[in-house]
Amino acid sequence: MTPIHFSFSTAFALGLTGLALHRHHLLSALLCLEGMMLSLFVALSLWSLQLGATNFSTAPMILLTFSACEASAGLGLLVATARTHGTDRLQNLNLLQC
Repeated sequence: MTPIHFSFSTAFALGLTGLALHRHHLLSALLCLEGMMLSLFVALSLWSLQLGATNFSTAPMILLTFSACEASAGLGLLVATARTHGTDRLQNLNLLQC
């Protein structure tokens, strides 16, 4: 494994570990998701450049588009929960209670 591939797989694993272990605030969970998506985007971009296939070069842009949509939806949920509950702590959110 090259050092570049190792660094991007480590960045993805760190984001996944942060998402699994540090679930106190919604903002920290969203930041871990964004870090995972960024490492996937860079790894997919480097992979398409190494292959040299022109028909696969649109895949990183599609992933980046979905990442932007995910970030905007997450930010909207963060604002909505902060307004209704007063905090973004995940322990205070009860999905069964309306």
